[in-house]
Amino acid sequence: MSSLHAPSPSYRPPVTVAVVGAGNRGGIYADWIKAHPDKARLVAVADPRPTARAAIGAPRTFEDWRPLAEERIADAVIVATRDSDHVEPLLALAEAGYAILAEKPLAPTEDETRAIVDGVEKAGVLFAACHVMRYTPYTDLVRRVLASGVLGDLVTLDLLEPVGWWHYAHSYVRGPWSRECDSSPMLLAKSCHDLDWIAYVTGQRIEQVASFGGLKHFRPEHAPAGSADRCLDCAVEPDCPYSAPRLYLPTLQERGPVWPVTHVTDATEESALLAALREGPYGKCVYRCENDVVDHQVLAMRLSGGVTATFTVVAFTEQTHRQTRIHGSHGWLRGDGEQVTVQDFCTGETTVHTVEAGGATTADGHGGGDAALMEAFVQAVATGEAAAIRSGTAASIGSHLAAFAAERARCTGTVETVPAR
Repeated sequence: MSSLHAPSPSYRPPVTVAVVGAGNRGGIYADWIKAHPDKARLVAVADPRPTARAAIGAPRTFEDWRPLAEERIADAVIVATRDSDHVEPLLALAEAGYAILAEKPLAPTEDETRAIVDGVEKAGVLFAACHVMRYTPYTDLVRRVLASGVLGDLVTLDLLEPVGWWHYAHSYVRGPWSRECDSSPMLLAKSCHDLDWIAYVTGQRIEQVASFGGLKHFRPEHAPAGSADRCLDCAVEPDCPYSAPRLYLPTLQERGPVWPVTHVTDATEESALLAALREGPYGKCVYRCENDVVDHQVLAMRLSGGVTATFTVVAFTEQTHRQTRIHGSHGWLRGDGEQVTVQDFCTGETTVHTVEAGGATTADGHGGGDAALMEAFVQAVATGEAAAIRSGTAASIGSHLAAFAAERARCTGTVETVPAR
């Protein structure tokens, strides 16, 4: 990255922050800011939806991000708009001199991703992508084990992302990431996290990739006999694992208007939720949603240094933590997001390491990664030093280029080389 803008006099705690995009992710980061008034202060939100702006609770509100580019009103800005709406605000806000935290993926195409990275680096602003898995205590634990040398030379890694049957139905069948033309390939939208994590924990670059997968189950020909277009009209709904009433009604009754109910309706009453399920996309039969993103995909990768890796993302699981296996010349590692089990071939001993007591766990947002990312970003902005950021432009573009190469490989049946930049 080129040299950073010199810190302005306001670059000291509390850092002032504006949020662009008041959806689920923007709301999570805004909540962190409001919970840490000694470190950061939320000064503005930009979003076209009045209800979403009101939920963020910022003192200044805008229907659009453009006023923020015309007049810099904060030290930093968080861009959490839809993936397809990242390029223009990111480039303009970087040019305006904001430190930037950008949701992943940066953009749905390779050309747009490169344009963002080039523009941010040209502007010379402090930048972090929301690769939150880099910041989790679990990731720190895995890296400490690898750095200890107990595994010897790293040979191969296997990573499983179990999306969860109901989460997949919510987000990738009925939700905004269901069609590539409206968002991006599922591998990029959901799993550029994972490709980034593989490179981060191994310290190696993904150089070549092959991939297979597709949309197997959520198709019209798999709709049960006697099913209807909507769950509320369906005779077989009580026996369907993807029943919308079963997913959303108990959540509202037991926990109130929280995610994923808040994606379905802004209202808090059960009658309003039922009306949204009757009329909106979240009440449609999962076999009749016109979705086209994959529900399973596997990757085989060659990394620098002769290391190999595999990655599987699949819808048909419980929603649980990512599962890791790492094999070295002198030992192996198995991790489940909360614990890491290691066997030392020299001694034959098996040791279990647990995420440190008092640290964030996988029960927290992204295993504590959301909070740790915000902590690192705000610290970097406050000091003007980028060292706290683990997910700058160079790191972010690598995982994106690997995802684009994997999609080319999947669609063409080829082995693809991942560009270095």
